[in-house]
Amino acid sequence: MLTQTTTRVLEPSDLDAALDILGREPVENAFITSRVQIAGLDPWRLGGEMWGWYADGELRSLCYAGANLVPACAGPEAVRAFADRARRTGRRCSSIVGPAAATRLLWQILEPSWGPARDVRSHQPLMIIEQPSTTVTTDPGVRRIRKDEIDLIMPACVAMFTEEVGISPMTGDGGLLYQARVAELVAAGRSFARIEDGKVVFKAEIGAATSRACQIQGVWVAPEFRGRGHSESGMAAVVAYALRDVAPVASLYVNDYNTAARASYHRVGFREVGAFMSVLF
Repeated sequence: MLTQTTTRVLEPSDLDAALDILGREPVENAFITSRVQIAGLDPWRLGGEMWGWYADGELRSLCYAGANLVPACAGPEAVRAFADRARRTGRRCSSIVGPAAATRLLWQILEPSWGPARDVRSHQPLMIIEQPSTTVTTDPGVRRIRKDEIDLIMPACVAMFTEEVGISPMTGDGGLLYQARVAELVAAGRSFARIEDGKVVFKAEIGAATSRACQIQGVWVAPEFRGRGHSESGMAAVVAYALRDVAPVASLYVNDYNTAARASYHRVGFREVGAFMSVLF
């Protein structure tokens, strides 16, 4: 008997079923789960559509289609269905990102119509930590950024984004969306930094956050302070905050060619558990 499959945009009434799917891989799906738990499945509040792939009437896989295209718990058949839908609707996202196997197949199908990409990062190790670091001394100077310090942290955030992504977040809308996101993380108490004489030395944020896992992002050390161990002691401090206040598992993903960062995270106590892939437009 042939399996009957279909793909459709999920509705608010599908929330519980979608969360069940996302809960299968709480670390991999932290980004999508955090958005869905806050905004539900209404496209206007979610900032995009959530596509669902069904087999014999049962929801099996998801794909978030917003500023990013992100597959979740998607095998090859579901990925092909999502790719077909994405090809028909046209590219609206600035990146494709997610678990490496699913993202790689998604890009292979979409590249002829969506390519070329500005950059393809085909292997980004996914790393987790579940206990505060026992090998690196926590930097006592790393603390939460206050709401009145947004103007102080913003240049460091812009520098990090530009260095990592290759374009400034201040282009397009003048940086309004990016500044709003930075302010949101500061207000939530998930933006951290070491500040000396009014200058940001180290910074990082806890971006996606659920009750089961959170994702550390935006790790950056000012160029003139690099090579002094700030990334390790600073990360140890952020991990301590994350595991104490946010979730029992902290994760991040890093470019495989960034050997210095990978070595630093390993020294803090992170271990690799998988890989992501990113396609940037």
